[in-house]
Amino acid sequence: MVRKFFVGGNWKMNGNKGLNKEIIQTLVTGPLDAGTEVVVSVPTIYLSEVRTALPKSVGVSAQNAYKTSKGAFTGEISPAMLKDIGIDWLIGEKVGHALEEGLKVIACIGEQLAEREAGKTTDVVFRQTQAIAAKVKDWSRVVLAYEPVWAIGTGKTASPAQAQEVHKQLREWIKTNVSADVADSLRIIYGGSVTGGNAKELAQEPDVDGFLVGGASLKPEFVQIVNAKV
Repeated sequence: MVRKFFVGGNWKMNGNKGLNKEIIQTLVTGPLDAGTEVVVSVPTIYLSEVRTALPKSVGVSAQNAYKTSKGAFTGEISPAMLKDIGIDWLIGEKVGHALEEGLKVIACIGEQLAEREAGKTTDVVFRQTQAIAAKVKDWSRVVLAYEPVWAIGTGKTASPAQAQEVHKQLREWIKTNVSADVADSLRIIYGGSVTGGNAKELAQEPDVDGFLVGGASLKPEFVQIVNAKV
């Protein structure tokens, strides 16, 4: 099965009306590879604005949501509210409820530096994946993001070989513990200091199906990352 390349841009706690317009213009101008699924994850306060401004070919994701549909939870937002303003994706831990509410989920896993140095990478990511798998009935609406904690916002990136090794092991785990069909179709993407400079090399690895991009998603080089497979 050919898995469609997936690039998510996680703005985290960044953005303002001026910067948002610049990023949106960059995405609209592109050109973006039509063979890549592109989703940007935006701070809650800007979700509606960004969804309205971007073409439907670019998905918009929330970064988090509460684990119930409504109630007396001051400051929280629910998956039902996200759907109401046209948001289709969620990055976060509330996998089961988000899927039940009809959202698609980018589920993030990854080890800390001490865990990698202790040779516990697979122990950690398998345990995290098991917790996610226990709440998933429809894997077609899930993207699994391997984000080694030691590479997030540090400038350190897993080498293509390191990323491929973990992605391959994760796919084998899915094959053994879920099904061969899910293992074949599930997109496993890499996150951790991805840039326009390293994206093409990482994208050549057979089990790297895309990226979850942090800081570089706020810059014009994000287009290069989206087009890494071209």
